[in-house]
Amino acid sequence: MAKYYKNLVQKPRYEVRTEFDDIKGRQYPTMTYMSNELVPGSNVYIEMGWVWAMPDPNPHIPEHSHDNSDEFVLHIGSDPKNPEDLGGEIEFVVGGETLKINKTSALYVPAGVIHGPLTWKSVTRPHLQMTIIMGAGTLAEAAPAGYKG
Repeated sequence: MAKYYKNLVQKPRYEVRTEFDDIKGRQYPTMTYMSNELVPGSNVYIEMGWVWAMPDPNPHIPEHSHDNSDEFVLHIGSDPKNPEDLGGEIEFVVGGETLKINKTSALYVPAGVIHGPLTWKSVTRPHLQMTIIMGAGTLAEAAPAGYKG
């Protein structure tokens, strides 16, 4: 076996849940593709999920923060002819400021900054939401999307 296959994750964990039993219009639970449990020593938490219709409930990602970890939040459109178009519109509150997102984007949220809720205003085509939480190697450390363990 090649040396780096141990670092390759091809089967995600489905572990990120919030207070809701089910969320319609999006993948739930989301897919975890990197953690110390999947790749020991990686010390980063990456999870993602598809949104294909207006989520219900909306919002379903509450106000929260990550006290010890920086986070990157990506929203990625799925139109290969117009990859900058998100295929929807989201209002995302970060540090008390409401950001309107309608393009493929990446947002840096420093450790300790309160962010959320995320409220979808429209969904016109599927898009991917991804979070990368640095220095958090486990679900409990990362607490993505306001996860309550």
